[in-house]
Amino acid sequence: MLTLDSIQTLACGGLLLLVGYAIRKRVPLLMRFSIPAPVIGGLLVALAMLVCRHWGITPLQFDTSFEQPLMIAFFTVIGFNASASLLKVGGRQILMFLGLASGLAVVQNLLGIGMARAFGLPPLFGVVTGSATLAGGPATGLAFAPLFAKAGVHGARSVALANAMAGIVCGSILGSPLAALLIERLGLYPAAATRIDAGEPAAKVATEPERRFIEPAHAGLKSLVFILIAMGIGAWISQGLGMLGLTLPSYIGAMLAGAVLRNIDDHFHWFGLSVCSMELIGNASLSLFLVVVLMDLHLWDLAGLALPLLVNLMLQSVLVVALCCWPLLQLMGRDYDAAVMASGFTGFMLGTTANAMACMSALTERFGPAPRAFLVAPVVGAFLIDFTNAVIITVFVNVWT
Repeated sequence: MLTLDSIQTLACGGLLLLVGYAIRKRVPLLMRFSIPAPVIGGLLVALAMLVCRHWGITPLQFDTSFEQPLMIAFFTVIGFNASASLLKVGGRQILMFLGLASGLAVVQNLLGIGMARAFGLPPLFGVVTGSATLAGGPATGLAFAPLFAKAGVHGARSVALANAMAGIVCGSILGSPLAALLIERLGLYPAAATRIDAGEPAAKVATEPERRFIEPAHAGLKSLVFILIAMGIGAWISQGLGMLGLTLPSYIGAMLAGAVLRNIDDHFHWFGLSVCSMELIGNASLSLFLVVVLMDLHLWDLAGLALPLLVNLMLQSVLVVALCCWPLLQLMGRDYDAAVMASGFTGFMLGTTANAMACMSALTERFGPAPRAFLVAPVVGAFLIDFTNAVIITVFVNVWT
């Protein structure tokens, strides 16, 4: 058996990440469903280890010491993205969209718990297969997996991955056709689309961080330093919350610290933070985190759970589609932008923000631009839902533990 230390494990993960990108580029089906490259690369090793286990062989052992800091770094960047000024741009619709997403996350967990009990599984199995992996995606599911495993959910990591991957596929399949059906049946064509509440084009909002003219290398260094500062402060916050008896994932404190620092900088302009540099570091951390976790994933833990996962996902998909067809469409204005938002909502409530963007892009290529949808859905799906979903999952974990 070959044992890799932490640096070698990280290097192997980086190589597999590049392999994942190369495979996705050459397999159109993977690109169509927006399957993350880290998942492709990491699953190659996980599947190979599963085959080797069948023959009684364990060829590799990984040291995943970097897994925790990479995960915390990613969620810290999510915190830095939580700018109060963005809420003013989208106004009331962002808040309503976030309210719907957060409400659905609660219902996803309640439905999941009901299904878990029906199959004689622990109640928290339903939270793993609920908002932790559907609204949260693979990163949130894997981040909470240690807490679920400690609470008695056998194979929590493997369950989280399987449900998240299935959700990604469902979100990609359902998002665009659902919105296209709404557009055609209800006549919601681009002529009926409304403008962004703040009267600014989406491109102007998206490029706001670029108005700060900071030399790229210095901006990247400054971003890294502030991420580390937020992670350090966050460790104290998480420790304090733990002393209060709360069961929380390790990234919560750092995410809160990042949000506070970001909004201080937005108001006083003391730090001159580069959001683009932050996102680059966050995306790199997420990719390496996912691929390292998946390399060490025990797929054999999924034996016997296929039926509960399938039934739960089918009911969760019906729930999301039903919500999009009535309350979401009506509350968002019952126009073309609202229909495109329904597509994005389906994408990130079953999969990831990447699925949401892919679904919405496919619609705008066919029917025309939807600027308001491209402001509201990414702002909520990319980071605001991560805040509320973390709180929701934490409440369920503490209540059902």
